[in-house]
Amino acid sequence: MVSKTRFWYPFILLMFLCAGAAMDTIRPGNHLNSSTTVVSVGEMFELGFFQPTDSEHYYVGIWYKNIKEDPVVWIANRDYPVTASAFFGISDDGNLEIKQGRIIYRVTDMTLPNANVSAKLLDSGNLILRDENSSILWQSFDFPSHTYLPGMKLGYDTRIQSTWSYVSWKSSNDPSPGNFTLKLDSGPEKQIMILNGDAIYWRSIRSWGDSSNYFEFPVETRLNMYNFSFVSESDTAYLTYNIYRNDTISRFTIDATGQLRQLLWLDNEWSVLNSQPGQPCEVYAYCGANSSCSNVSSPICSCLPGYKPSSVEFWNNGDFKEGCSRKNELQCGKNDGFHMLTKVILPQKQLTREVQSFGDCRSSCLSNCSCSGFSYTDRNCSIWTGELINLQQLPVNNSSGTDFYLKLAATDLETKKSSSNMRRAVIVSVTVTMTVFTSAFCFWQVKVKRDKRKGQDLLSFEVTMSPSHTQEEQCKGRWQVEHEKEVEIPLFSFSSVSAATDNFSFSNKLGEGGFGPVYKGKLLKGDEVAVKRLSRQSGQGWDELKNEAILIGKLQHKNLVKVLGCCIERDEKILIYEYLPNKSLDTLLFGTNAMVTLPWKTRVRIIEGIAQGLLYLHQYSRVQIIHRDLKASNILLDEDMNPKISDFGMARIFGGTEQRATKRIVGTYGYMAPEYALQGVFSVKSDVFSFGVLLLEILSGKRNTGFYLSNSLDLIGYAWDLWTSKRPLEFINPETHDAYCPIAATRYMNIALLCVEERAANRPIMSDVVMMLNNELTVLPSPVQPAFSNARNVQDSSQSIPETSQNKLTISVIAAR
Repeated sequence: MVSKTRFWYPFILLMFLCAGAAMDTIRPGNHLNSSTTVVSVGEMFELGFFQPTDSEHYYVGIWYKNIKEDPVVWIANRDYPVTASAFFGISDDGNLEIKQGRIIYRVTDMTLPNANVSAKLLDSGNLILRDENSSILWQSFDFPSHTYLPGMKLGYDTRIQSTWSYVSWKSSNDPSPGNFTLKLDSGPEKQIMILNGDAIYWRSIRSWGDSSNYFEFPVETRLNMYNFSFVSESDTAYLTYNIYRNDTISRFTIDATGQLRQLLWLDNEWSVLNSQPGQPCEVYAYCGANSSCSNVSSPICSCLPGYKPSSVEFWNNGDFKEGCSRKNELQCGKNDGFHMLTKVILPQKQLTREVQSFGDCRSSCLSNCSCSGFSYTDRNCSIWTGELINLQQLPVNNSSGTDFYLKLAATDLETKKSSSNMRRAVIVSVTVTMTVFTSAFCFWQVKVKRDKRKGQDLLSFEVTMSPSHTQEEQCKGRWQVEHEKEVEIPLFSFSSVSAATDNFSFSNKLGEGGFGPVYKGKLLKGDEVAVKRLSRQSGQGWDELKNEAILIGKLQHKNLVKVLGCCIERDEKILIYEYLPNKSLDTLLFGTNAMVTLPWKTRVRIIEGIAQGLLYLHQYSRVQIIHRDLKASNILLDEDMNPKISDFGMARIFGGTEQRATKRIVGTYGYMAPEYALQGVFSVKSDVFSFGVLLLEILSGKRNTGFYLSNSLDLIGYAWDLWTSKRPLEFINPETHDAYCPIAATRYMNIALLCVEERAANRPIMSDVVMMLNNELTVLPSPVQPAFSNARNVQDSSQSIPETSQNKLTISVIAAR
């Protein structure tokens, strides 16, 4: 007799196999609950209920099957959350619906000829509702949420009253519709834009008809990865894209902060290839109307010439939305004129016409009463009418940018002209007077110099005076200046320096560096100075002291230490600096007797100040300077804990961004970039590496050299281990008095690891570092394994490394100031 179990077993097996073959499809009578899902045939996407972090609500959504980090790409009921008791399936009339008790939420609302339909999840992430003939009746791609997947559209079709736009989440844990919408402008330019409510938040620079810059990301990314198609007809316009390689996972998303991000799944994490807007000036009308925006100035916004803030109160409080208004109205061609602005990114919404000459373009704007300004390039005349939006002022050293001619009333032009004439008259009169005075003074100074060659009296020196070229140098011939240009700061007599330091007494000694001891000096009026006396035993000498005196004498920045003068007498070589009472940064970070732990806000101010000083050296000083010995002991702190970079003996004047090589390697182990320490190759990226190490030390409160844990060879390796194991907050110094910001701390650690990458080409330049530090809108790339993280430094880690400066490979000593 055949048992019932054996009889039913084939049927049970057949039903199981049929169910397994249809796990990508929902049919009438089937439904999903909070514990069941549907998976696409290639296991790319999954459909079901999900619950956001820290939320009691449930939503029906589609997410990546095998990606756990931020996987949701589509939501069916984002404006109607449900509980865990809800069901999702096909209703009796063939529509998709979510049912919770007696309440029904319809995902689709169609009148169907019959209810014999099914819903299938495709490997593209598209959920389709189709009839028995496999005709598509509805698809989720036509009703996007916040993610723009390959194969989806961005645009509109007025014939079928359809719009393909993308709306952000309200917050990272709330998928309900947020404030930001990504859409295609229906105007003639077909630009993509992000709306904040009904207001424009960001607009692409180029129109979609221009295929040279889709999404404003690099051309090589577009050509090697994405295949874009743009369709524009009378009633239809949309952008769609596909990816060349099937094994590449990428998407665009509009997040809760209003950023459009381009993401790529790489090495088991989402890498941000690009984001818009990247800087405040890229936000639409960030500074309001009739103003200019600059990402490198403070404040960021300023009114255009001839304009004033529309609301002074708002403007002074940093709220620039109201923009600026004219001081004097135009006279419609009667005596109106133009003021030229150079190196700007032109405002948006211009009218373009072809003309024969610059004069034709100027006349066209002048005769148009509503014209606000014009720009002319190669017979192309661009004219702006009404308010000027998103004019951006580029830095002086930026090679790009365009000239813009701002239309102003005659009164404003006369004010500028009279001010210019006044300045010119003052300059001429002062020049004549100074020429006569200087001639007389020169003869007197030469006579005094013959009688007194030992220098000025330091005790009676005015500390507030800045070093400058002396009148005597102006009287010297060209040959003398070229051969004596190291003497560009005051010379002090040795006797006065000795008196100021109480004959270099031990009680006045502040510390000792690679050059020699540093003493505190006191002047007659009570001012204090720091006196660095070059040791006779030091391998470094006149060249280094001369280099430091020349360089610092030319530099003027609040985050660089100020040199007051020098003493060159007998065998003595001495530099006199401003006195900074809080000594050096390493004393506070690593000193065993430190009584005060640096608060988090102070650490942030120190980090930003060092970055600003280094940016000035690399980019904004009259000569480009590479410091080559940036470290904690060379950062001095004033009474307000503001940092100042010191010790320029190793620094070099540098032109261009290319690398240079030297046989004389100077610097400090632990702070030296690998290409410099091993090959003698240095560039601005060498200082960036040192800054990255210094940033890690400030964050952790631990020294890079001599810092070893069980699995880490140095501080860089320790930081990398914590970063890759997703424990970055364990790196932050736990002794900070006030609560630090975890997001900011993690961001600073990310920046530090980018700065210490192995290849110099991969490290950011200091202008990028400053932008990343100050602008939270900037999306940071993921760092790669840094230098020295998997090999011991040049010195043996089992030994304690004394930090003392040498002439070639230097290991500079803890030198408190």
